[in-house]
Amino acid sequence: MDAVLMLVQIPGWLTGPICFALGACLVALFYEMNKRARKKTRDEDLQRQIEGAKREAENIIKTAQIEAAAEAIKKKEEFTAEANRIRAELRENETRLSKREDVLERQTNLLQEQEKNLKQQEQECERRVRNVEMKDKQLTVLIAQQKNQLLKITGMQVEEARQLLLKRLEDECEHEMSALIQRKVEEAKEVANDKCREVISTAIQRYAAEQTCEVTVSTVEIPNDDMKGRIIGREGRNIRAFEKATGVDVIVDDTPGMVVVSGFNPVRREVARLSMERLIQDGRIHPSRIEELVAQTKNEVNHKVLQLGKDAAVETNIRGLPNKLLSLLGALSFRTSYGQNVLRHSVEVAFLSQAMADELGLDGSLARRAGLLHDIGKAIDHDVEGNHPTIGANFLKRFNESGIVLNVVAGHHGDVPPDNPYTPLVAAADAMSASRPGARRETLERYIKRLEKLEEIATSFKGVETAYAIQAGREIRVIVDANQIDDECAMKVARDIATKVEQEMTYPGEIQVTLLREVRCIEYAK
Repeated sequence: MDAVLMLVQIPGWLTGPICFALGACLVALFYEMNKRARKKTRDEDLQRQIEGAKREAENIIKTAQIEAAAEAIKKKEEFTAEANRIRAELRENETRLSKREDVLERQTNLLQEQEKNLKQQEQECERRVRNVEMKDKQLTVLIAQQKNQLLKITGMQVEEARQLLLKRLEDECEHEMSALIQRKVEEAKEVANDKCREVISTAIQRYAAEQTCEVTVSTVEIPNDDMKGRIIGREGRNIRAFEKATGVDVIVDDTPGMVVVSGFNPVRREVARLSMERLIQDGRIHPSRIEELVAQTKNEVNHKVLQLGKDAAVETNIRGLPNKLLSLLGALSFRTSYGQNVLRHSVEVAFLSQAMADELGLDGSLARRAGLLHDIGKAIDHDVEGNHPTIGANFLKRFNESGIVLNVVAGHHGDVPPDNPYTPLVAAADAMSASRPGARRETLERYIKRLEKLEEIATSFKGVETAYAIQAGREIRVIVDANQIDDECAMKVARDIATKVEQEMTYPGEIQVTLLREVRCIEYAK
């Protein structure tokens, strides 16, 4: 206000310049103030940008650090998973190699046993060669003695010659008498054979088994190969617990979709097979669960075995058998002989024995009882040393079985001489059940080799043109050249072929040799 008053008081001629100067000052002042304000604004913006850049840089650094840490953790997890997978593969390979080593060791033991048997056979051959050489020497000495005797005869007196002639006549009469006796015995055997064939054929016609052969497979199917690792368990603890609980060997090899259960005791093998199937279905595979499930399966299988024995006793109408014997009979259902179920074989033998006993006027119920129990030793022959007839007879003694049944069980394979007519009856029924076609399975390769061997033996004889094995190898048809072999030689060739087959082949039942000799006379009328 004072400045305005002063301007008012300034003379008029000075007012214009002063105002101009004052305006210029004000403009300069405003320009400087505006410049300073804009500079301050620019400084503040720059400072804010610097601080924002710093914060952004810090955020970028923190984000990069977090991502780097996450990537490091991910890489570490991947490395740990890969390492665990490699360890699992190494453990599986180690287990597989261990199993293969066990198999190789068993094969080595088998080869050593075979080598031992070969050495024994060589020693036996050497002994027989020595015996033949000794007999050859004895024959040489006997021939020399006979020559000396003949030389003495030339200087004998008439009486001495007469005595020698009578002695020779007596020897010839004895020889003819022996031949006559042998011929009568053979005729009696032929009559007996005819009667036996009649009895056996009648027994076979009266009984026909619905099922003669079963195959017991000790393998367990698995859904995938990853299940093998779960069955083995960490460091093999599951498979060891399973083998300890069941008493069998579990073979986990490269076979896809399959685990093999191996054991000598058929009941234990069945318990192990069922337990393994249930474990795979359950999915919880660990030692405590294995023990629990195996114990439960054992009880069920034991009950099933007892029930199978009771069913067999009811089917054959045999009473008074204790539960121990019934359990052993049921255990035979899990035992096979060349593919034939032993329990069904025993039932079949029981009915065949009864049929033949009825035909001969014997006690059919006793024959049926002996036939059912004749193979009872096979149920425990893996746990007791000895052959199954001896084991079965000794076991039945504890249950006060009759002497006839004991002799049948002990002697149905000829180990003990029979003391009653039931023993040969059961032995015949046993052979009939085991040898008739379809009773026992045979691999195709072994079957073909047996037929080829049969034809090879027949064609090895001189004069044989060709040979055909027919009726599943139970008959061989031999066709000979009529120009080389006459009617008298034909019988000898047939007998020689049968003898060679008996010496060089092993087969159930008997093989019929049929020799055919054909003479064709062809002429043409012109």
